[in-house]
Amino acid sequence: MSLEAKICGINSPDALEAAVDGGARYVGFVFYAPSPRFITPEQAVMIAAPAPADVKKVGLFVDAEDGAIQATLDACPLDMLQFHGAESPERVMEAKKTFGLPVIKAIKLAGPDDLFRAGDYLGSADMLLFDAKPPDDLEGALPGGNALAFDWELLSGAQWPCPWLLSGGLNTDNLAEAVEITGAGMVDVSSGVEDTPGHKDPARITAFLETVAKIG
Repeated sequence: MSLEAKICGINSPDALEAAVDGGARYVGFVFYAPSPRFITPEQAVMIAAPAPADVKKVGLFVDAEDGAIQATLDACPLDMLQFHGAESPERVMEAKKTFGLPVIKAIKLAGPDDLFRAGDYLGSADMLLFDAKPPDDLEGALPGGNALAFDWELLSGAQWPCPWLLSGGLNTDNLAEAVEITGAGMVDVSSGVEDTPGHKDPARITAFLETVAKIG
């Protein structure tokens, strides 16, 4: 099976074009105001309009209430939701029923104990996303997109009954090693294709997706 990629934090037409042309399977839009990648639903729907139907549009939310999610969906139709906060398995299941969309749940890893949390979501989340847990002393830490990697050996040899994505500090230089160690079939990148925080560089998106194609 070929390696698939998600480009997260798409916030410009040029970034969307580079992602689509490069073969990204998923494109992510961040609806979390503190993030430098934040865009409004109205901006997202304009940016996403040229994306073909086989490129899945994912909305990233952090501990969002139903009203905020529904308002986003009313303005910008999405194919999937991504929860990147402290949402419980019950909340994930509730959201799936309420909005009728599959949910990706982010699991933040720093050590083996964090990995056990993933099992709690196997009955509710459609996909898991493994990201780096920021250290407590990281100033201005975000729920994700901190350009931090975790110990990939944590996932080495792990088997999951649902699809999953590898995230956290990935870029063109370390992608092959990360995939080899973890066995990931899908990868997610955000800061690794930016030239400044929050600004997607189309050339870096293209280079990353070329690397994905070579690995796959």
